[in-house]
Amino acid sequence: MASSKNCTEVLIGGKVFTLSGFESEEYLQRVSTYLNHKIAECTSIEGYQRQSAETRSTILALNIADDYFKAKKQGSVLENDVEQKDKEMYDLKHELISTQIRCENLEQEIVRLKEENQQLQMKIVKLETENQWK
Repeated sequence: MASSKNCTEVLIGGKVFTLSGFESEEYLQRVSTYLNHKIAECTSIEGYQRQSAETRSTILALNIADDYFKAKKQGSVLENDVEQKDKEMYDLKHELISTQIRCENLEQEIVRLKEENQQLQMKIVKLETENQWK
């Protein structure tokens, strides 16, 4: 099911633009807010305003590209962390299952030993009783 196209007016660098896309209006507003933040950030750099429009655009684009690559790297790091945690969780689940099996086997062994002990206790009583009558 395809989403409907959204249009919204945004203010970027003091100018009104109409953005349209399949993303929500809220998302389009967040994009323009981000861009305004980057413009303000670059404008605060000493000497930025004295540069040509082309140079300012390039500086702005470099700052945005820097954010992109840093976010992409962080995303990769987080993906690797998730993969590592998934592997650790798998290993822990495997260890838990092995421990549960060992525990069940030990419980069965305890039951068997208790039964054997009870039989031996009965044998002792029987032998003591027989020795008493001799």
